[in-house]
Amino acid sequence: MDNPEILIVGAGPAGMTAGIYCARTGHKTVLLEKAFPGGQVTKTSAVENYPGYAEPVNALMLVQQMEAQTRRFGCTIVTAEAQGLTLSQGGIAVQTSAGIITPKVLIIASGVEAKLLGVDGETRLTGRGVSYCATCDGPLFRNKAVAVVGGGDSALDEALFLAGMCSKVYLIHRRDQFRACQLAQERVRNNPRIELLLSSTVTSINGAQHLENIAVKNLKDGTIRTLPVAGLFIYVGSLPNTGWCRDMVQLDEAGFIITDDGLRTNIPGIFAAGDVRKKAVRQIATAVGDGAIAAMMAHQFLENR
Repeated sequence: MDNPEILIVGAGPAGMTAGIYCARTGHKTVLLEKAFPGGQVTKTSAVENYPGYAEPVNALMLVQQMEAQTRRFGCTIVTAEAQGLTLSQGGIAVQTSAGIITPKVLIIASGVEAKLLGVDGETRLTGRGVSYCATCDGPLFRNKAVAVVGGGDSALDEALFLAGMCSKVYLIHRRDQFRACQLAQERVRNNPRIELLLSSTVTSINGAQHLENIAVKNLKDGTIRTLPVAGLFIYVGSLPNTGWCRDMVQLDEAGFIITDDGLRTNIPGIFAAGDVRKKAVRQIATAVGDGAIAAMMAHQFLENR
């Protein structure tokens, strides 16, 4: 692979937007993605808070349009995984599963992964009833009872998605109030297939070869209830994909990349965009904004060299 001027790691909305802007300004740009374009957007079914769509837009279609636009401007998308980052007198070197790439500028948009619940049985039954993506696995549990854990927008949105195909959805949250937007809260409260279990936590995930039931503890009175469910969908936060670069760029205590208002990291020529950086809000709209800013700052950096 010929070395690009700009290498972008991660093809979510932030990475693809950066790819569009970098390529449009005339820079030879490579976008590295270990799986397939889309990032966290691919784990939901529909998007209704992204500007430009009066009605909810299919998430897969939105991602496909972003990818097509990225490629149209000449950004090359390569399927490979970033595995390490080093600096030398020669500049930036990114170790990948496809070899070493030495760009003049690096934009890190490697996103996040789902955080584990950390409950007995979770790892053993992952893929056997335990899932972190309702859009991916929801249809496997059509007409069956399932549970969703979490209190943010993702948890409530996916509970609503599952309620459209499952016979029963238990929505479990450790606090007595949700963090999600008010509209989502109203929808789950008014959906007859969704039962809310607030101030509650999952204490065990049980089953021999596949998920059979979960134990849920009420934090107010200490009672434990066993729920017979075929599927358990976990949305309790995210972990940044910074293991490959953590020894070089400055991170906060949770592992997110620290940037300034120009999305510059502590290393000249390395920028960060999207969910992987320390920020207050993680949404598609903010990721796209990050991608545009990082790309323009990268262009400015190259112009000033």
